[in-house]
Formats: sequence, structure tokens, C-alpha cells
Amino acid sequence: MQKFIPERGAGVLCHISSLPNKYGIGSFGREAYEFVDTLAKYGVKYWQILPLQQTGFGDSPYQSVSCTSGNPYFIDVAGLKKWGLIDGEELASAERELKNDIDYSDLYDSRYNLLRRAYARFNAEDPDFVAYVESGESHEYALFMSLKSRYPGTFNTFPDAYKYAEPFALNEFKDSIYRSEYCFWQFVQYIFNKQWAALKSYANSRGIKIIGDIPLYVAYDSADVWAHPELFMLDGELKPTGVAGVPPDYFSRDGQLWGNPLYNWNTMRATGYEWWIKRIAHAKKLYDIVRFDHFRGFDRYYAIPAESQTAKTGEWLPGPGAELFRAAEEKLGALNIIAEDLGVIDEGVVKLRAECGLPSMKVMMFAFDGSDENEYLPQNIRPDSVVYTGTHDNDTALGYMLKLDDAQFALLKKQLRAALKYEDVYTPVVDRTDAVRALVLCALGARSDIAVIPVQDILCLDNSSRMNTPATAGSNWKFRLTAMPDRNAMANFKNAVKRTGR
Repeated sequence: MQKFIPERGAGVLCHISSLPNKYGIGSFGREAYEFVDTLAKYGVKYWQILPLQQTGFGDSPYQSVSCTSGNPYFIDVAGLKKWGLIDGEELASAERELKNDIDYSDLYDSRYNLLRRAYARFNAEDPDFVAYVESGESHEYALFMSLKSRYPGTFNTFPDAYKYAEPFALNEFKDSIYRSEYCFWQFVQYIFNKQWAALKSYANSRGIKIIGDIPLYVAYDSADVWAHPELFMLDGELKPTGVAGVPPDYFSRDGQLWGNPLYNWNTMRATGYEWWIKRIAHAKKLYDIVRFDHFRGFDRYYAIPAESQTAKTGEWLPGPGAELFRAAEEKLGALNIIAEDLGVIDEGVVKLRAECGLPSMKVMMFAFDGSDENEYLPQNIRPDSVVYTGTHDNDTALGYMLKLDDAQFALLKKQLRAALKYEDVYTPVVDRTDAVRALVLCALGARSDIAVIPVQDILCLDNSSRMNTPATAGSNWKFRLTAMPDRNAMANFKNAVKRTGR
């Protein structure tokens, strides 16, 4: 397979939802373009985001109603006014106090009502929209969402004709019973795709490449499982026979019970991985570089009995290996993929990544355990990798530093001093804030092709700005900036980017 070697450069991790604006959640609006301008001004070449998919229960971008959907919350509502689809009063009704978190309950209650008003004024006979609908890109999604509008609950509670996706019943539903609803969900995706394409094009024009995510698994209550049950490990009632997760690890003593249905890899293989190839093709259109979340699951995946209450009970089973990626490359050309190979990594995962020619991930927060052999120490990192201070699943760097006791912090400072090559960029490491800046500098100075720094670490924010805490629910995916990144912090970051040759 063709090896992916990205251009050396610095990146910033900041999801769309985290951008500031006065409409309750970050969007593809004016502030997104300002953020691109900020990245370009301060020497950044990569903007990494989380999955753009429409979220389901729990608001996680890794649990979506459809793996090829776009999140309607990201639609720029001010843009809808410019297009004459909502009026000034309706736009004003979407305004919220700019805070550093997101009220998803309020968004759910208000945003879809606003989008429905926009659709009521939209010309559904517009040739561009008609062509979009006829392309079939959002057909399964629009049908699924229409059914859920009529029958609340999971698809397993639909009337049998709809639950089992009987073609005659679905056509009747779409064409006569819920045609307007079906077209509304097509409209939502049409607008999403137009706005995202414009923003991505602008970012690319400013020299910024977009790194985006493909989650390994899809949600059970999704258009993907409902429309393609044969591709998943389900019983005759369309209930999972096994679910996904990971065993106990750094993040959780009980492991992580994700609950996603497992793939039927035998059926996937028999179809030539057609579903996966379409999914990768969609991601290639959205992003310049695709990060494959939980890459290790393509070598071996952790299968947990559906009735289990924790992830302690499970077994490792073989995944599709390089065969899937070869099939995708044959159909789609160069893949430009980063392998998220964190967690329980063994020789099989390392071999698969090498065979596919994919950069790995290195996380600086895992580096300072006192061992000079730690693979995440800057001096031990190889060029064919992407290095981070932390990911969306980690605490912020400052939150991490503040949790260290004095002995642990003294050890970290010692290893930081040994790793730093550019000590003149920042003041010496004295306190925890200094240590965050040094950690950022270590990441930028590593030999990795790309160094990605979460915006929280550039701004030195504490753990109240953490994006996600694995194996927990209720307070995740809410972090927001309340303003564009501070100029002084970005100037320091640009200085470090220059000094480290990025």
C-alpha cells in the first residue's frame, strides 16, 4: 500500500462545537472563518476536529444517528437569514449568552424548530436540491429520521414493516405519509454540506488542511444498523448479540462499555467491504486527512457479551486487517489516514499499521512515567507519527499537571528538562503553568510529521475545559471558547512553531 507521509507542520485541535458565537454552539458561521484566519496568521497548517456527524443520545460525536450525516447544530443560522430562510426576529430567538459550555437540551428544543421554519420558506424545487436528493446520499438518513419523528424510541420499537425495512412499506411511508418530513431531513443535510464545503474550501485556500475523524463503530440506534442489519452481529429480533468496548486500561478500571453493535466482518468481506468503502469515500470528501479512531479494532477487536454490565468480560477476535484498506485504496486511491493506535497495542496492531503505511499517534501525557524507554518521550518518537499533548479523551495539560503530587511533578520536570531542546523559547519550568508550555514545546519539537495541540493547552486552561472523560456521561462534549484564542498565547505558540521548524 502507498505510504502516507504528511507535510511537517503544527496543528490545533478544536471541534466545531467549541467555537465561540452567540447561538449556543459553535457553527460554520463567521467565527469559524475567523478561527481559520487565526490559525493561518500564527503559522498553523492543520485544523483537527472531531466527527461532524449528527449526534444521538448523550450528544457524543462518536455515537451518531448516521455515519454519513452532518450535525444540524453546526449549520450557521445567520447564514439562513442571509438566504432569506428566516427573519431577524427568528434569528434573534436563537441567540444565547456566550458561556464556556453547551446546553444541548435547549438546543434540541429550539434549533430544530428554527430549521423547520427555514425549510418552510425553502424552494424544494431548486434544481441543485433536487439533484442532491436524487443522488441518494442522504436517503437512508432522511427515511430513518422521518420514521423516528413518527415513532419515538429506537428503531427496534418501529412497527415490524418499518423495523425490518420492508421496501414497499418504506416507499409508501416516504411518498404519501411523510413526504414533507423526508424532504425536511434532506434539506438539513443539503444545507449542512453546502456550508461545510464552503468553510473547508476557505480553510484550504488559507493553507489549512482539515484532519477529521472516522469512529470505528456506529451507534445501535442509527440509520446504518437499521438499513444494513446483515452487516452487524444481531439476532432475529435485530438486537445485538455482542457489543464493543475496551478492557480495563488507563482511562477506566472497569474498561469502557461502549455498547455499539459489532460488525459481521464475514458479511463485510463477502461484499468487498462496499459499506466501508462508501464511508471512507464520504470522509475523504469531508476532510483532507482522516484519523481512524480505535484503529486497533481492525486487527483485533474486543467483543463483550450484550448482557454484560461492564467491559471486564470480553474476548479479542480477529478484525479484517489490511484487506479492508487494500480494497479501499484500490477503489479510492491514496487514503491519507492517521491510525489512532492508543490503548492496548500489541505486535499485530504495529504490523498492520506498518503494512498500511499509516502514521501512528503519540500522546505526551503518557510519556513521563520515569522510564527512559517510554515510547511517548519526545526523543523516542519516530517521524511517521502525529504527536499530541493530549487528545479529546485526556484531561487538559494544566488539569493533568495540577493532579500530580510534588514527587510526580518533580519527576516530570526532570524529564521535561532532558527532553527540551528549545529552552530559550519559554521561561524555565518552575510551576505547573510553565510545565504546560514546556509540554507543548516538547510536542512541537518532536520528530513527528505533525504536532497537534488542543486549543485548551495553547491557552493553558484547567480541567473545567476538558472535552470528554471516558466511561462517564452527563458533562462531556460541552467545552466552548468564549472568545477567539488570546493573541499573546497564540504569539507564543507561533514563536514555538517557528523555533521547532514547523
